[in-house]
Amino acid sequence: MKKTMQFTGLLIAGSSILLSACGQQEEKATAYDKIQKDGTIVVATAGTLFPTSYHEEKNNKLTGFDVEVVKEVAKRLDLKVKFKEMSFDGMLTSVNTGQVDLAANDITITDDRKEKFAFSKPYKYTYGTAIVRKSDLSGIKSLEDLKGKKAAGEATTTYMQIAKKYGAKEVTYDNATNDQYLRDVSNGRTDVILNDYYLQTLAVDFFKDFDITIHPDIAYNPSQVGLIMDLDNKELQSNINEQLDKMKEDGTLKEISKQFYAGKDVSQMPDVKTTIVDVN
Repeated sequence: MKKTMQFTGLLIAGSSILLSACGQQEEKATAYDKIQKDGTIVVATAGTLFPTSYHEEKNNKLTGFDVEVVKEVAKRLDLKVKFKEMSFDGMLTSVNTGQVDLAANDITITDDRKEKFAFSKPYKYTYGTAIVRKSDLSGIKSLEDLKGKKAAGEATTTYMQIAKKYGAKEVTYDNATNDQYLRDVSNGRTDVILNDYYLQTLAVDFFKDFDITIHPDIAYNPSQVGLIMDLDNKELQSNINEQLDKMKEDGTLKEISKQFYAGKDVSQMPDVKTTIVDVN
């Protein structure tokens, strides 16, 4: 009887060890494990920023350079994509709180953001320009002339930080469309939009009836764009980087870029003389 009780005790102890081991294995499950189990990656984007993330007029389908890059990365990782559309501030909050796995919306890689988030390797290289009124350049000759001018944009972007640094008055929008931003510059409600060269060029070309142009003498801060995710999600970051490397090597990034940027390859840094503006 005693031997039987001892044997039973061993079984119970063994079960406890087994359960404990299972618990440890569950604890080791990563955020990327959950993504793989669900088979879906949840991505925050704007849906209003041409040609980064926008809806086609014919069928209202969400597309754009960043959107298609994410779709291709997900396809190569054997994952589906679920997009959630929101403002830029909402994207950062949603990544922080785990409501989305990553954000894709022409997001500039900065040292400050790298302290709070994990970034993928760059898939776009660009620099900053300024949209002003074509008739009078909005009275702006250089970045120093931004003082007192009305700068349009979203509050927490790096471009608005530059505008504030030079003393511009902020006019903020919440996930507005391109035509709203540009019309306001054209009619004088605002004076300037600081943003990415490629985005600005396409916008000006598209809205030919507006009194707007790219400032001929303002080019600043060469920058890199990446996908942004939780700082601790290293496994997701590593897997995305691996696919981006392959997409660059096999020409897929270049192909997607030319589709959305009028034949230009944004996956390479442009050869342009720029000034450096420290916003820290």
